[in-house]
Amino acid sequence: MSARLIQGKPVADEVRSALTTRIARLKARGVVPGLAVVLVGDDPASVSYVRGKERTCAELGIRSQEHRIASTTTELELIELLHALNADNDIHGILVQLPLPDGIDADRIISTILPAKDVDGFHPVNLGRIMIGKPIFLPCTPRGILSLLSASGTQLSGAHVVIVGRSRVVGLPLANMLLQRNPEANATVTVCHRATPDLGTHTRAAEVLIVAAGQPEIIRGTMVKKGAVVIDVGVNRISAPERSKGYRLVGDVAFDEVKEVAGAITPVPGGVGPMTIAMLMQNTVEAAERASEARGGAA
Repeated sequence: MSARLIQGKPVADEVRSALTTRIARLKARGVVPGLAVVLVGDDPASVSYVRGKERTCAELGIRSQEHRIASTTTELELIELLHALNADNDIHGILVQLPLPDGIDADRIISTILPAKDVDGFHPVNLGRIMIGKPIFLPCTPRGILSLLSASGTQLSGAHVVIVGRSRVVGLPLANMLLQRNPEANATVTVCHRATPDLGTHTRAAEVLIVAAGQPEIIRGTMVKKGAVVIDVGVNRISAPERSKGYRLVGDVAFDEVKEVAGAITPVPGGVGPMTIAMLMQNTVEAAERASEARGGAA
């Protein structure tokens, strides 16, 4: 029997619907949530992601400010732009699209963004506050994953969750979020990575398996516990000469195999992806609400 699909779009649509009401309240107080997106260079995948974010901003009524700059931009010039955005009261959230060109230190760039405007949730202050259970912003993809699990009725408290991948974008913050002592988390967490021997031994023990390894179809059907909930974060292009684009998208999970073993699974595309953008919008609205409260409701 095939696994139940956990689709991201319906959950993302619910998030967006709730945000519409909150944005209307802000606008009634003279505040329009503002998101600045900085894109360095013209990486096709990054350009596509930025367009999707801008389209969603327009649909929700969030002010989107794009700064598309050349790949020859220096680190100092980029830092100067971020200082200007930090000082702009009409900008509540700042996102620097990664990856950055060689010669620009991504850690230094992310650390330049004010924590109160770091809607990606990557600033060291924001990541550190996750550790103590007092976050300002939760990183968008991990937050989206937790929302998907909640919407699907997955019980996390007491569950054994295995995460494959330890990036600062997904694996590490998500592990800390799942360990927090609250009803939406409280899981037992195992984190696997490239140095983990016999990966299947760990993944077969998971009641909830979250895969963010960046390797096409690394998780096969034989590596999954029967009835497990599987969240596939990966989006990989693999060659498909028979298709007009010459490629097709696959996840980090071998979907056709795993769906026959798992109890529930996210598709690729259409699973985690819509949630990441929805959480970015939610973080931006929360940033605008905090800024409005700090200024006594004034624009």
